[in-house]
Amino acid sequence: MPELKDLPKMALRARARAYAPYSSFQVGAALLCDDGSVYTGCNIENAAYSVTCCAERVALFSAVSAGRRAFRAIAIAGGPAGDAPREHCAPCGVCRQALAEFADEELCVLLVRDENDVQMYRLGDLLPASFTKKAL
Repeated sequence: MPELKDLPKMALRARARAYAPYSSFQVGAALLCDDGSVYTGCNIENAAYSVTCCAERVALFSAVSAGRRAFRAIAIAGGPAGDAPREHCAPCGVCRQALAEFADEELCVLLVRDENDVQMYRLGDLLPASFTKKAL
């Protein structure tokens, strides 16, 4: 069963499958569910940029469509196509909000430069005062 330590490698592998012909910025994500299953995603661009879907949301939406609703962690690796990631790639605001819909502020967010260089955050630190169902 995959563990937290396995997520960086899985995110890096997912990054290789990105479709990024416009930005040439490839991102991969690996989302660990409470039941131990992992869903990966890569960014998928479109000439109409608003149709583009980030790796984090691809992984999240794949998990949700498979019936998963509880998550422990997500690892994200991103950088220019053809190169290893040079920096840690944080999720965009839209992805942070999408994650907040299904995960609480304790979700572990791993930003991966390589398997040995990983920064760890809580979703609540990356998206303080998020808008959630509690507000409704």
